[in-house]
Order: sequence, then C-alpha cells, then structure tokens
Amino acid sequence: MKELSLNILDIAENSVKAGATLTEISVLETEKTLTIIINDDGCGMPEEVVRAVTNPFYTTRTTREVGLGIPFLILGAEQTGGYVKIDSRVARAEGDAHGTRVTAHYNKDHIDFTPLGDVISTVTTLIQGHPDTDFLFTHETVGGSVSLDTRTLRSVLEGVPLSTPEVLTWIRESLAEQYNSI
Repeated sequence: MKELSLNILDIAENSVKAGATLTEISVLETEKTLTIIINDDGCGMPEEVVRAVTNPFYTTRTTREVGLGIPFLILGAEQTGGYVKIDSRVARAEGDAHGTRVTAHYNKDHIDFTPLGDVISTVTTLIQGHPDTDFLFTHETVGGSVSLDTRTLRSVLEGVPLSTPEVLTWIRESLAEQYNSI
C-alpha cells in the first residue's frame, strides 16, 4: 500500500467485521519511529488463525483467494527494520476479555519507510461506513497530540447519527485543526 493509513483502514475494517463495538487506533510517533496499534473488542482469533493471517493465501473473503493486508503490513514494517505483532483472544464466556491487537513498528529514517498518509480521511471513512461502531483515534507526536473519541461525540450529539454529512464535516475539520496546531 502506498500509505500506512490504508493499512489502518484495512485492519480497522476487519475489526468491525469481527464484531468490535470499540476499535482503538493509536499512532505513536517519535523523531525516528512510528508505531501503529489497533486494538479491538471483537470476537478474537484462535492461535491457528493468527498464524494463518500472515499468509497471503489465507483470507476469510469469498470474493477473492488472497488476503494481502497483514502480509503487506509485515513486509512494510520489516523492510524498515521494524516488526508486526498480533495478539488475539477469543471470547470463551460471557464478559470474558476478548479481541485483537495489531502492533506495527517502523523506523522512519529507513529508505523503505512508507508515509503515514491521510489518516483524517481514514478515520472519517471508518466513522461514515460504520456509524454504530465506536472508534478512539489518538496520534501522539513529539510536537503534540490529536484525538477523537466517537463515544464522546455520541453523548454530545444525543441521537444524531455520526454519518450525518454535517457531523462528518465537523469531524474532518476538527482533526485537521488539531493536526495544524502540532
């Protein structure tokens, strides 16, 4: 993928498909590294599936025979001297902690580092496409931070759908304003 924000979109979409009610997207950036953590409370994956998702010839989709999202994420991170770690826990009982956490770590000063890209569009697209799912987005940088929590928006909007064009415009502008201030 040409930018990491597309990897974030792909993985977060998988979280929604796994039944997540909350998907946390964290980007932690220093001068030399970038770490992306996507954590969800979805149904989780058994160990054999966690191992299988790193294979490009494994996919749960019925429309094609390959799944390249995680393999490309791994390739991109490892090319910079980084890594990808996937932890997942399947729900075994009611109230049991479950979900998946994908951590991708990159060295930004490597020639093969892929730029982060348009995370504002990624977050807005996720909210627009899944207005009933909650997302917590944070981007910590040396210069400051950016955040958006749809749970807070829901409490303020009192029943107004997050997919309303005016709300989506506000989300996009709010994120852009936060990025401009760091």
